[in-house]
Amino acid sequence: MCEIAQSLEQQYQIKAVAVQCDVSIEEDCEQLVKQALATFGKIDVLVNNAGISMRALFNDVDLDVVKKVMDINFWGTVYCTKYALPEIFKTKGSIVGVSSIAGYKGLPGRTGYSASKFAMNGFLDVLRMENLKTGVHVLTACPGFTTSNIRNVALDKAGVPQGESTMAEDKMMSSDEVARIIADGIENRARTLIMTGQGKFLVFLNKFLPALVDKMVYNTIAKEKNSLLK
Repeated sequence: MCEIAQSLEQQYQIKAVAVQCDVSIEEDCEQLVKQALATFGKIDVLVNNAGISMRALFNDVDLDVVKKVMDINFWGTVYCTKYALPEIFKTKGSIVGVSSIAGYKGLPGRTGYSASKFAMNGFLDVLRMENLKTGVHVLTACPGFTTSNIRNVALDKAGVPQGESTMAEDKMMSSDEVARIIADGIENRARTLIMTGQGKFLVFLNKFLPALVDKMVYNTIAKEKNSLLK
């Protein structure tokens, strides 16, 4: 982490601090916010980007796997936001949740992941309404499939990282591209970002033809490497 902070400082001529934090632990999130305040004196933007995925049919999965995914993806967002919000009130800054299209349409074999993103979307939606008159900006960012390590470390039914991606990573958006879109969204104080044409189409179509979208999503996931679907 220190190497990443040093790289950012050298590349962008900024001050950066790296803090070890397990977002599933409330006290770690509180200390993260305190360290940010101690270093910078204020908080303008909170980006809730920590996340983990899973790959197992619900009938087969150990419930501890679902809980772990929820603890990181959903509760991590809640904890960090809870402790950062009083400071963001002062700066009229931004709270960002990096969600997913899976927060609009569930993905087979990813019950815990989809549930965590649906929960994140609902949380951010209410938070946005509660702050309509406070000046706080709330952004829900929903990338499509993005090139990252998340599929390699996705938990299997027993909670063990699967060790490989089951999808064509070279055909996905890059993490740099996603970051630029989110940065622009923060600057423009956007409400929601659905970042791919496929994602926008899926969300739109699901409002009117959900049964058709069920079949489309099923067929897509059924084609992935070592598919869990028959």
